[in-house]
Amino acid sequence: MSPKDKEALAVAIRDALSIVIDPELGESLVELGLIYEIAVSDDRSARIAMTTTTPGCPATVFLQEAVQSAAREVEGVRDIEVQLTYEPPWTPLMASEAARQRFGGGGAVRRASHTGR
Repeated sequence: MSPKDKEALAVAIRDALSIVIDPELGESLVELGLIYEIAVSDDRSARIAMTTTTPGCPATVFLQEAVQSAAREVEGVRDIEVQLTYEPPWTPLMASEAARQRFGGGGAVRRASHTGR
């Protein structure tokens, strides 16, 4: 698989993940910056590194399963591995500018990162 094809598949996966919404913030995991990396191998398998707004988030398993399910819908993906990481710790500054604006400059996102919600 060429580097260009790998990149195209990673972009397609990221696009597919845009439908996965954080249940408390009502925002896409992609827009929140919770998807850290999408790596595609020569065999068309993908490894997705993600985080949650706080360690111990009660929606962690739900979010991991939703990410896996959305990524499986992408044509050409052979296998999906979703890895949860808290390095680096998520901060509201990792959210897209658009997401921060929807939260009035990041206030709701900032509160969520400090309260565990």
